[in-house]
Amino acid sequence: MNKIDIKGYKSIRDLSLQLRPINILIGANGSGKSNFLSFFDFLKQAYNRNLQEYVALKGIDSFLHKGDKVTQEIATHLHFPNSNGYSFTIKKGESGFIFTEEGMWYSFNPHYPNNAPITSFGPESTLRFQTMARAHYIREYLDKLAKYHFHDTGENSPFNKESNIDNDKYSLYEKGSNLAAFLFNIRKESPVVYNLIVKTIQSIAPYFLDFFFRPETNGNLKLRWQSKYSASVYGVNDFSDGTIRFIALTVLFLQPDLPETIIIDEPELGLHPTAITKLAGLIKSAAAKNCQVILATQSTDLISHFDPEDIITVDQINGESVFERLDSDKLSAWLDDYTIDDLWKRNIITTGQPNL
Repeated sequence: MNKIDIKGYKSIRDLSLQLRPINILIGANGSGKSNFLSFFDFLKQAYNRNLQEYVALKGIDSFLHKGDKVTQEIATHLHFPNSNGYSFTIKKGESGFIFTEEGMWYSFNPHYPNNAPITSFGPESTLRFQTMARAHYIREYLDKLAKYHFHDTGENSPFNKESNIDNDKYSLYEKGSNLAAFLFNIRKESPVVYNLIVKTIQSIAPYFLDFFFRPETNGNLKLRWQSKYSASVYGVNDFSDGTIRFIALTVLFLQPDLPETIIIDEPELGLHPTAITKLAGLIKSAAAKNCQVILATQSTDLISHFDPEDIITVDQINGESVFERLDSDKLSAWLDDYTIDDLWKRNIITTGQPNL
């Protein structure tokens, strides 16, 4: 995606943000980083024609910028390469949102109008039912769109769930609940990638030998592993929280068939500084393979590994989130002597700071 426009959503009053291969949001708690990432959940629910239930469960006012007394509608426009695009405007009705505008864009074909309107004036999107060529491109992108978070590592976490080697092998689920089946399939179909994943994990967990896969007769299996120093087979909860999160991140960013976009919230949570350095390398590796990365972080250690243009500061001013991408030219006098995280800690970079 080249650019995204969002209006009227939560703390985002009016945003037009150019996107790069790597987009790292950093700012104070409550600045709006998570609101920006949550918009992709909102978008996926709209695409899956589940928006009304999703909104009803959370309350319609919670999605409108400063509530319905200030904002009545939410609008977006997604800009893709080759001038493909998708847009919609939804307005608050008596019982939920109504699609008052929905369109598909493609400006390079003179035989089709730039905006092909598909507005239903109904409660759900009609994008899934469109047959024009541009609809296929947009649907392909949204089908694979997911916002990942691997925060839950407790006894009943998604990582402890069984997954099926036939049904759960196609893509990594947002909370990692099918990590075992997904890894099992990578070992079978892409052993070179599997070995790279194992070696990457060993670089921060030297005691780790390999995963242990033994599916049940019904094809289900849990994530288990072996140590270099014991014949025992261990479960997920025998890893530290940071290690299991790093394993999920490694699989996400090294998987053989990367999605077009990876969206993830606070991937550094619980990671040792050495693992954060490895994570930065994984992010750069995925971006180099044409996978766009959009993430929010609280870690100045993580941003120290990236260029200023990869970083977007987020501040909330008078209840509105303000986004600003850093500029190497403006920081050039400092970058010879300091890293990005140094500039942050010294308040030389003034946006995205907790005291604003």
